[in-house]
Amino acid sequence: MTDLLSEIEGCDLLARLFRARGYTLQRNVRFREYGVEFDIDGWDPRARVGFEYLTSEDDDHDDLSLVEYQALMDEARRGGLSLFVIDEVEPISAADLEEKANEFLDEVTAARTSKRVLKPAAKKAHTKRPRGAKKPAGKKPVKPARGSTTKKVAKKAAKRRR
Repeated sequence: MTDLLSEIEGCDLLARLFRARGYTLQRNVRFREYGVEFDIDGWDPRARVGFEYLTSEDDDHDDLSLVEYQALMDEARRGGLSLFVIDEVEPISAADLEEKANEFLDEVTAARTSKRVLKPAAKKAHTKRPRGAKKPAGKKPVKPARGSTTKKVAKKAAKRRR
């Protein structure tokens, strides 16, 4: 007797692993991006990470063609998403699936960490003047009158111009 998984068991295992890593998965949702449309087994739209377990049990091979799979993998290489795809062509045990999924999740984490390290922190523009510094020369800024409405301010400005 082997411990080979059905699609439901495999998807449940993957969902637990992904959630343990902090992903908020939606199960069995319609994925429509990059010219590809299929029902994905697990997807976190915010993190853009998910999984698909391809089986004949659920006719997944008909839903996701080789061309569509290539489009998704091309986008994954560009960093637009991270998708773990497992195919039943080679039967897999729970232990093997868990190991492969953890390797995938480790790679996703490493890639995201390296992107954060590579991006320099944006420096905030210094907008406040230090105390005691002189005001820049030029026109004084117009301050709205306290408690007045826009109409009152406009009327006063009109009177001044006369």
